[in-house]
Amino acid sequence: MKTKTYAGISAEYSKLEQSKIILIPVPYDGTSTWQKGADKGPDAFLDASENMELYDIETDTEVYQQGVYLAEAVTENESPEAMVDAVHQATKKYIKKNKFVTVFGGEHSISIGTIRAFNEMFEDLTVLHIDAHADLRESYEGSKCNHACAVYEASQNTNLIQVGIRSMDTIEKTVMDEEKTYFAHKMAEDDNWMESAIDQMTNNVFITFDLDAFDPSIMPSTGTPEPGGLLLYETLEFLKQVFEEKNVVGFDIVELCPNKIDKSSDFLAAKLYYKMLSYKFLDEAIDDDFESNFSETSIGNNKFSKYNTEDDY
Repeated sequence: MKTKTYAGISAEYSKLEQSKIILIPVPYDGTSTWQKGADKGPDAFLDASENMELYDIETDTEVYQQGVYLAEAVTENESPEAMVDAVHQATKKYIKKNKFVTVFGGEHSISIGTIRAFNEMFEDLTVLHIDAHADLRESYEGSKCNHACAVYEASQNTNLIQVGIRSMDTIEKTVMDEEKTYFAHKMAEDDNWMESAIDQMTNNVFITFDLDAFDPSIMPSTGTPEPGGLLLYETLEFLKQVFEEKNVVGFDIVELCPNKIDKSSDFLAAKLYYKMLSYKFLDEAIDDDFESNFSETSIGNNKFSKYNTEDDY
């Protein structure tokens, strides 16, 4: 990656030992099926972050002072399966260091690895999937690690809540739990969808946020933009409630496909990431130790024991 620290912050706030937050970039775009360029997303996000004011007005905080360590990028691209395994291992490595782990993609297939790691380490996990697309195919184009399969595994092994969905294939209906799916056209008519979604979550929540969940009017730079999406302030209202009411254990953001001319999408991605951190650490003092509630004994309870669980990553 081009950037040495997240948002250009000083070494005081960017060393691994002192940082509560880990940011893992995954510049991968091996399975996207329309517009390519998501592998450029992490660099564009980091470039935009360097030009962002680090004081958040809404929360009256400067969350970067909690410490943000920019980890080495996961660059494995031999196959989708190899990439997923590498993301899984890197994510789990930092969870075990008692850090708040975040990941920035890359296309949505990277989330298979992040979700797998969090589900191994946290009891009774809810995956909050915010996206335009259902991503519930068991396999696509010969791989179970395709971007169209991003949350299939989560649908089988976690409490999956899907928000903003407005594009899917008929076959995905055979997998989807429609009681826990919030379709965009129904959300537009339902003033209570936020409370309903939160009520269906367990305490531990991992968020996977595909930027095409946003309406293309504010987020055009994605590989598969879909009309009729979320706008900024309703999204932030929902996220703030989730962070307030649940224990968000980590998150990833994916599918930024940067445009060389228009940088507004890059900046929105940067602001979204920073807002989510600001909500997470709103009531935590800078000097407080971060205490994750991960459990070494979660493996097996969440049906993932067949995957690599070695400690010496």
